[in-house]
Amino acid sequence: MPAGQQRQFSGPRNIFQERRLPETATLAGYGALIDTYDLAVPLPRRLSATGSHHRIVEDDAWRIMTPRHAPSPDLDGHLTFALKYEGLDLAVLKRLFEATGPEAIEEIVRNKPTGNYARRIWFLYEWLTGERLDLPDAEGGRYVPVIDPEQQFATEGENAPRYRVKNNMPGTREFCPLVYRTPRLEEFIAMDLPERARAVVADVPRDLLARTAAFLLLKDSRSSYAIEGERPPQDRIQRWGRAIGEAGRQPLDRDELLRLQRIVIGDARFIRLGFRDEGGFVGEHDRETRMPLPDHISARHEDLPSLTDGMVAFDQGAARHADPVVAAAILAFGFVYIHPFEDGNGRLHRYLIHHVLAERGFNPPGVVFPVSAAILERIDDYRTVLESYSARLLPLIEWEPTDKFNVRVLNDTADFYRFFDATPHAEFLYACVQKTIEEDLPSETAFLRNYDAFRGQVESLVEMRESTVDLLFRFLEQNNGRLSNRAREREFSALTEEEVGRIEGIYADIFGDVVA
Repeated sequence: MPAGQQRQFSGPRNIFQERRLPETATLAGYGALIDTYDLAVPLPRRLSATGSHHRIVEDDAWRIMTPRHAPSPDLDGHLTFALKYEGLDLAVLKRLFEATGPEAIEEIVRNKPTGNYARRIWFLYEWLTGERLDLPDAEGGRYVPVIDPEQQFATEGENAPRYRVKNNMPGTREFCPLVYRTPRLEEFIAMDLPERARAVVADVPRDLLARTAAFLLLKDSRSSYAIEGERPPQDRIQRWGRAIGEAGRQPLDRDELLRLQRIVIGDARFIRLGFRDEGGFVGEHDRETRMPLPDHISARHEDLPSLTDGMVAFDQGAARHADPVVAAAILAFGFVYIHPFEDGNGRLHRYLIHHVLAERGFNPPGVVFPVSAAILERIDDYRTVLESYSARLLPLIEWEPTDKFNVRVLNDTADFYRFFDATPHAEFLYACVQKTIEEDLPSETAFLRNYDAFRGQVESLVEMRESTVDLLFRFLEQNNGRLSNRAREREFSALTEEEVGRIEGIYADIFGDVVA
């Protein structure tokens, strides 16, 4: 019997890798496989076990199922349980197949040559490892999807006759993060946000829509720098805004990423442009020793070519057929975890959101949703989402400091950047997109309508240049609809008391009487 089948699976317990179970239970599926084969992988966000009670108990970290759900205590049993109840975790499966070797998987298929799960396991082994098992092509069994589309987002797929399965993987073996179908994501999709956005702008005059779009574009560019804690000159913000406005027009490849990095960095005298040729991390340095204190460690520079090619393949393939926001989350957050450049990664990561949405026609023509502004307003949630994977990944990376106070990764980590659960990222991004459509877009359009009305009434009362009306408005806005004594005595000393009173009345009528 192959060694993979001889492993002994453990019994009931209360704690697994510092995670406390809600009750005494026996690990099942991925948890059992990670434990039995001692796999060094990021733990799935939620693990499974089977308990002694005839009811299912669930929390954020565990799903305790009933005794009748308990799998047979062997590799086949737990693999089948994982695929049936937990979906695909490609990072775990890749490391598991390396641990079992081919013979154990061949035995599972030979025992159940027409079994749905056996054929899916067979396909996944060859797809993930690139190795062909010593098995003849399948002769029976109906075609089944590799990914259960009711569990996780997948493509339409195409038949793979060797296994009699439908290959609906939303990526390649070089880059294939997955997203679970959660009730929250289904609610977002049912909202039909693109149609809501089109409805918002349907009755907006062309010139007003153009001004709205220009403001939102500038707002997004400024916010993207603010997230990084930067305050670049206005011309650099505008330049990056123009690049965002052109998102989706050029296909994504290495040259396009390099072009965008040059735009976002601007002054590169003290920054090395291009893909990293050494390690990288996000975090701080110890004040005394200057040793790295990483919060996140980037992909090894040796792995960047294949990871970048995987992202490009995803963008040119699955991203064009999957839900646009889900695809944008996979590509953008995958990019920021890989962190291929020394600088500019964060802004390019947010650019990729615009790239996918624009390429898919998710937003109305000429309108850019200020997603970065929505992220900036939810910066703590944004960091929590980023850490939802980084915190599970960091303990698995073996590294040492370099003489340049950087990090050098010592173990093979590429699969952890190719395959991760992007569900929290998709939920977060959908919430941001919803806000931009339901709040920012109509709010800015309404503001510009009101501002035009304010300007028109002021100019009919007092002849002023547009820039002077704008200054007047800013003073009123900053002082709750009242013109301050300072403004009356200096910039607007030529206005009479009656004119000031009428202007304040115009402001109150249009923007609301905000004066206490």
